[in-house]
Amino acid sequence: MIYLIAVLSDRMQAEAAYSALEEAQFTMDAVTILGKGYKSADEFGLIDPASQAWKQVRLMMFWLMPFGFIAGFGFNAVTGLDTFPWAGTLGNQILGGLLGAGSGAMGAFFVGGGAGLAFGSGDALSYRNRLNAGKYLVVVQGSDPEIRLATPIIRRFRPENIQGYQAPMVKAAS
Repeated sequence: MIYLIAVLSDRMQAEAAYSALEEAQFTMDAVTILGKGYKSADEFGLIDPASQAWKQVRLMMFWLMPFGFIAGFGFNAVTGLDTFPWAGTLGNQILGGLLGAGSGAMGAFFVGGGAGLAFGSGDALSYRNRLNAGKYLVVVQGSDPEIRLATPIIRRFRPENIQGYQAPMVKAAS
Protein backbone atom coordinates (compact mmCIF):
# COMPACT_ATOMS: atom_id res chain seq x y z
CA MET A 1 0.00 0.00 0.00
CA ILE A 2 1.26 3.46 -0.89
CA TYR A 3 0.25 6.64 0.95
CA LEU A 4 0.20 10.20 -0.34
CA ILE A 5 0.08 12.83 2.41
CA ALA A 6 -0.60 16.48 1.62
CA VAL A 7 -0.49 19.32 4.17
CA LEU A 8 -3.09 22.00 3.46
CA SER A 9 -3.32 25.30 5.29
CA ASP A 10 -7.07 25.40 6.01
CA ARG A 11 -10.25 23.39 6.18
CA MET A 12 -11.66 24.80 2.93
CA GLN A 13 -8.64 23.62 0.93
CA ALA A 14 -8.80 20.18 2.53
CA GLU A 15 -12.51 19.81 1.75
CA ALA A 16 -12.00 21.05 -1.81
CA ALA A 17 -9.18 18.51 -2.35
CA TYR A 18 -11.38 15.77 -0.89
CA SER A 19 -14.23 16.74 -3.26
CA ALA A 20 -11.89 16.81 -6.26
CA LEU A 21 -10.67 13.32 -5.41
CA GLU A 22 -14.28 12.19 -5.03
CA GLU A 23 -15.10 13.58 -8.50
CA ALA A 24 -12.09 11.66 -9.87
CA GLN A 25 -13.81 8.43 -8.75
CA PHE A 26 -11.56 7.68 -5.78
CA THR A 27 -13.21 5.43 -3.22
CA MET A 28 -13.79 7.45 -0.09
CA ASP A 29 -12.33 4.60 1.98
CA ALA A 30 -8.99 5.52 0.40
CA VAL A 31 -9.16 9.27 1.18
CA THR A 32 -8.98 10.67 4.71
CA ILE A 33 -8.85 14.19 6.13
CA LEU A 34 -6.98 14.69 9.39
CA GLY A 35 -7.42 17.84 11.41
CA LYS A 36 -9.84 19.70 13.66
CA GLY A 37 -13.34 18.33 13.10
CA TYR A 38 -12.03 15.26 11.26
CA LYS A 39 -9.92 12.28 12.24
CA SER A 40 -7.13 12.87 14.72
CA ALA A 41 -3.59 11.58 14.26
CA ASP A 42 -4.26 8.85 16.84
CA GLU A 43 -7.51 7.74 15.18
CA PHE A 44 -5.73 7.48 11.84
CA GLY A 45 -2.86 5.53 13.38
CA LEU A 46 -0.12 8.13 12.98
CA ILE A 47 2.38 6.86 15.54
CA ASP A 48 3.29 9.20 18.37
CA PRO A 49 7.09 9.02 18.42
CA ALA A 50 7.25 10.11 22.07
CA SER A 51 5.09 7.25 23.33
CA GLN A 52 6.96 4.74 21.16
CA ALA A 53 10.30 6.01 22.47
CA TRP A 54 9.17 5.76 26.11
CA LYS A 55 7.97 2.18 25.52
CA GLN A 56 11.39 1.30 24.11
CA VAL A 57 13.20 3.04 26.98
CA ARG A 58 11.12 1.18 29.59
CA LEU A 59 11.69 -2.15 27.84
CA MET A 60 15.45 -1.61 27.75
CA MET A 61 15.51 -0.46 31.39
CA PHE A 62 13.77 -3.69 32.36
CA TRP A 63 16.79 -5.60 31.06
CA LEU A 64 19.71 -3.21 31.45
CA MET A 65 19.22 -2.07 35.05
CA PRO A 66 19.39 -5.57 36.61
CA PHE A 67 22.38 -6.49 34.44
CA GLY A 68 24.02 -3.18 35.36
CA PHE A 69 23.45 -3.90 39.05
CA ILE A 70 24.97 -7.38 38.74
CA ALA A 71 27.92 -6.03 36.73
CA GLY A 72 28.59 -3.19 39.21
CA PHE A 73 28.27 -5.50 42.21
CA GLY A 74 30.50 -8.11 40.55
CA PHE A 75 33.12 -5.57 39.47
CA ASN A 76 33.39 -4.23 43.01
CA ALA A 77 33.54 -7.74 44.45
CA VAL A 78 36.30 -8.81 42.04
CA THR A 79 38.45 -5.68 42.34
CA GLY A 80 37.87 -5.11 46.06
CA LEU A 81 37.63 -1.33 45.59
CA ASP A 82 37.05 0.54 48.83
CA THR A 83 35.54 3.69 47.29
CA PHE A 84 33.35 4.47 50.29
CA PRO A 85 35.26 3.41 53.44
CA TRP A 86 32.30 4.22 55.71
CA ALA A 87 30.12 1.61 53.85
CA GLY A 88 32.25 -1.47 54.47
CA THR A 89 32.84 -4.30 52.00
CA LEU A 90 29.19 -5.29 51.41
CA GLY A 91 28.11 -1.64 51.32
CA ASN A 92 30.69 -0.86 48.64
CA GLN A 93 29.51 -3.81 46.59
CA ILE A 94 25.86 -2.70 46.88
CA LEU A 95 26.79 0.89 45.99
CA GLY A 96 28.76 -0.45 43.00
CA GLY A 97 25.66 -2.37 41.97
CA LEU A 98 23.48 0.75 42.29
CA LEU A 99 25.94 2.74 40.19
CA GLY A 100 25.87 -0.05 37.59
CA ALA A 101 22.05 0.00 37.60
CA GLY A 102 22.18 3.78 37.10
CA SER A 103 24.49 3.28 34.15
CA GLY A 104 22.06 0.74 32.74
CA ALA A 105 19.21 3.24 33.08
CA MET A 106 21.27 5.91 31.34
CA GLY A 107 22.15 3.50 28.54
CA ALA A 108 18.48 2.53 28.14
CA PHE A 109 17.52 6.18 27.84
CA PHE A 110 20.10 7.09 25.21
CA VAL A 111 20.01 3.88 23.18
CA GLY A 112 16.28 3.19 23.62
CA GLY A 113 15.08 6.42 22.07
CA GLY A 114 15.48 9.10 24.69
CA ALA A 115 17.68 11.13 22.37
CA GLY A 116 14.90 11.07 19.77
CA LEU A 117 12.50 12.20 22.49
CA ALA A 118 14.71 15.10 23.46
CA PHE A 119 15.57 16.28 19.95
CA GLY A 120 12.54 15.10 17.94
CA SER A 121 12.64 12.82 14.93
CA GLY A 122 10.65 11.36 12.10
CA ASP A 123 7.95 12.61 9.77
CA ALA A 124 5.14 11.56 12.11
CA LEU A 125 6.24 14.24 14.56
CA SER A 126 6.26 16.97 11.90
CA TYR A 127 2.77 15.94 10.75
CA ARG A 128 1.51 15.98 14.35
CA ASN A 129 3.03 19.43 14.84
CA ARG A 130 1.27 20.70 11.73
CA LEU A 131 -2.04 19.29 12.94
CA ASN A 132 -1.47 20.99 16.30
CA ALA A 133 -0.84 24.26 14.42
CA GLY A 134 -4.32 24.05 12.84
CA LYS A 135 -3.31 22.62 9.45
CA TYR A 136 -5.11 19.75 7.72
CA LEU A 137 -3.74 16.57 6.16
CA VAL A 138 -5.33 14.85 3.19
CA VAL A 139 -4.19 11.23 3.01
CA VAL A 140 -4.77 9.08 -0.06
CA GLN A 141 -3.95 5.39 0.11
CA GLY A 142 -3.87 3.09 -2.86
CA SER A 143 -1.76 1.48 -5.54
CA ASP A 144 1.03 3.21 -7.45
CA PRO A 145 -1.22 4.18 -10.43
CA GLU A 146 -3.88 5.56 -8.06
CA ILE A 147 -1.30 7.70 -6.24
CA ARG A 148 0.05 8.97 -9.58
CA LEU A 149 -3.51 9.99 -10.51
CA ALA A 150 -4.14 11.68 -7.13
CA THR A 151 -0.92 13.70 -7.07
CA PRO A 152 -1.80 16.27 -9.78
CA ILE A 153 -5.32 16.62 -8.38
CA ILE A 154 -3.97 17.53 -4.94
CA ARG A 155 -1.19 19.74 -6.37
CA ARG A 156 -3.90 22.05 -7.80
CA PHE A 157 -4.65 23.13 -4.23
CA ARG A 158 -1.01 24.19 -3.61
CA PRO A 159 -0.27 22.11 -0.51
CA GLU A 160 2.46 23.24 1.85
CA ASN A 161 3.97 19.78 1.57
CA ILE A 162 3.14 16.64 -0.37
CA GLN A 163 4.93 13.37 0.19
CA GLY A 164 4.48 9.71 -0.70
CA TYR A 165 5.20 6.73 1.52
CA GLN A 166 5.46 3.01 0.85
CA ALA A 167 3.97 0.86 3.61
CA PRO A 168 6.36 -1.92 4.65
CA MET A 169 5.58 -5.31 3.16
CA VAL A 170 4.30 -7.86 5.66
CA LYS A 171 5.45 -11.42 5.03
CA ALA A 172 2.78 -14.10 5.27
CA ALA A 173 3.38 -16.89 7.76
CA SER A 174 4.62 -20.02 6.05
